[in-house]
Amino acid sequence: MRSLSAFLQARFLTSAAKPSDFPHEAGPELAFAGRSNVGKSSAINALCGRKRLAFFSKTPGRTQTINFYDLGGGARLADLPGYGHASAPRSLRSSWDALIGGYLTARHSLAAVVVLTDARRPLTANDCHFLEWLRPVQASRLVLLSKSDKLSRAERVKALASTRAVLDAAAITSEVMLFSSKNAEGVDEARALLEGWLRSRRAESPALEQK
Repeated sequence: MRSLSAFLQARFLTSAAKPSDFPHEAGPELAFAGRSNVGKSSAINALCGRKRLAFFSKTPGRTQTINFYDLGGGARLADLPGYGHASAPRSLRSSWDALIGGYLTARHSLAAVVVLTDARRPLTANDCHFLEWLRPVQASRLVLLSKSDKLSRAERVKALASTRAVLDAAAITSEVMLFSSKNAEGVDEARALLEGWLRSRRAESPALEQK
């Protein structure tokens, strides 16, 4: 019998406003990142087959915590605060940098980082800055070009090709997929890829679950 998808078992675990609030590492984790209001919460909900598992604020830059979700079997999903919102106070942006940086550099259980970008404006300066920040992080990467339903077929092909070209030119290794929480483009494919990475990470580091 086929096992239940880890994403379909997702449940909220806790929120962390500072590194000392992070939950004990129990297994492989997936981190989701992206610009404010890029559709990150909608993507998480689509992958988990839920409507209101991950919440979003109508005010960009409002979320100031990392929200952790249990995926079963020790696996977790970490929803990182949106980055790159220019109107946020400098002090607040600095605290976000410290929170996100503290997570990405110290989380031994991190299996993959999913970066959400808008398919209509892929890889802005803030996205490229974040991907550069990720360069030393030992985790797989997936760039999801969200809101792909808003593009024509030709525009989707162009967005995918141009994003891959930018990543190749910067020598950044990452999978890239078109994604839409509206029409489910890329949802099954992204879910399968991420679950494969979770299985691989668990097989490579079974000791994580004994920590």
